[in-house]
Amino acid sequence: MIQPISITSLSSLSPLGKTPEDIWQAYKNKQHYFSTKHKNLVAELPEELKKEIKKLRASDSKYKALDDTVLFALYTARQAVKQAGWQTTDNFGVNIGSSRGATALFESHFEFFLKKDKVKPLSSPTTTLGNISSWVAHDLQTQGPEISHSITCSTALHGLLNGIAWIHSGMCNKFLVGGSEAPLTQFTIAQMQALKIYCHSEQSEELYPCQALNLNKKQNTMILSEAASMACLEQGHTPNALAKIIGIGFATEILEHSVSLSTEAICFQRSMNMALGNLDPNQVDVIVTHTPGTIKGDLAEFTAIKKVFGDKHPALTCNKWKLGHSLGTSGMLNLEMALGMLQHQEFISIPYLEQETPKKIKHVLINAVGFGGNAVSVLLTK
Repeated sequence: MIQPISITSLSSLSPLGKTPEDIWQAYKNKQHYFSTKHKNLVAELPEELKKEIKKLRASDSKYKALDDTVLFALYTARQAVKQAGWQTTDNFGVNIGSSRGATALFESHFEFFLKKDKVKPLSSPTTTLGNISSWVAHDLQTQGPEISHSITCSTALHGLLNGIAWIHSGMCNKFLVGGSEAPLTQFTIAQMQALKIYCHSEQSEELYPCQALNLNKKQNTMILSEAASMACLEQGHTPNALAKIIGIGFATEILEHSVSLSTEAICFQRSMNMALGNLDPNQVDVIVTHTPGTIKGDLAEFTAIKKVFGDKHPALTCNKWKLGHSLGTSGMLNLEMALGMLQHQEFISIPYLEQETPKKIKHVLINAVGFGGNAVSVLLTK
């Protein structure tokens, strides 16, 4: 990297809650946050947060037609900018993405079309993917660049890469980046089930139904989650930094088929090596893995880690066993988990895995990857 990038705030809403204190306490317990919807396990926002999103929707007549992905983004973006102390005159950039986009709203409009053979006037503008960043930029009244994109499950971290690139170019010195996902519809869950990667309903009685990073599991256990998370990035060293980004990596690979990684996750090997740069791999204390709870996906990433770090790899952890897979937002939630461990100097373990835990945490590597082998790795330090 040309120079370090400071993370001056991070805000999220997820099944774990909304405040940094509540989220950290949720990470420290050994429970998961899954419930049943549409007869399937999912991870929903707490009722208190659902009420706040409902209140936000009612606060402005223009918001009534917006999808939850946009409202989630508005809510978390306001909090992130407030925490960072940014002003609208700063003209910061905005790059927010989503894997699925306005899923529920699009399905609702299509159902109306099938019944009435016509569509509502706002069906197109409210379901376009560009809606998220443009509404956030409008709400925050920034005059900086605005970008919306979708790169499947690595979307949020690709937004972070874009923000860093803009800052390094000298065209902008601050960027708001993140992801927003509201995928808990019957149709979206059915799509995951058709891929045979979703957790089976009979696993709801298991103590930990999503077995992310368990390399001995016999069936796929991915569970969908709704969430949004935003981070404020600033150039160089800042006194209020939560952590610094000192390495970034990205890669794609030749596909074996449209949804898979190669068995050795070549894209992850390349992205992790790029993020490490000149840092000795032995100096990495923790890796927050992508590992969605699928047999092949989890094993491929672990194989890539061993290729890069050897048998004495850093301590491994993830959060999907606890809060599920929020698709395009998931990478930013990995970043949030990493920040918590750096700030509190405490490793968050996975209850069904045994491994040595680091005594000190200075460097954390974060991974995300999506359909199509689009890997991103980010290296953080205190």
